Amino acid sequence: MERFFTSFASVMASKAGQPSAFALSVALILLWIGTGPLFGWSDTWQLVVNTATTIITFIMVFLIQNSQNRDAAALQAKLDEVIRALGHARNEFIGIEHLTDTEIERIRTRLEGEVERTGNGRKSSQAVTRLLRRR
Repeated sequence: MERFFTSFASVMASKAGQPSAFALSVALILLWIGTGPLFGWSDTWQLVVNTATTIITFIMVFLIQNSQNRDAAALQAKLDEVIRALGHARNEFIGIEHLTDTEIERIRTRLEGEVERTGNGRKSSQAVTRLLRRR
């Protein structure tokens, strides 16, 4: 079941992000608006689109979240492997994604301070500005 859901969620999230899915959505809304006079702009006519969009949105939230969670976990595993493989990297950074937001922010602030102290007298913001000018 898990493999089926993973495959289904990946395919649906990928398809939902395509321009053709957006075009189809716009076409369906225009079709719905076009049928308004046919149904006398009734409450039932409005309920059809409200119900359909609610159901689709509800389902898509879970499918897209699943895909994002899986992508983030795969990316994290790849980064952990890079850290592990580099001899001069600090292995204590492996798994920090499990820390609280406050703990991660503290680590980030400390790292930025280290960069500012060891960056040949340049601040990290200066290095970023210099890189952006290269474009």
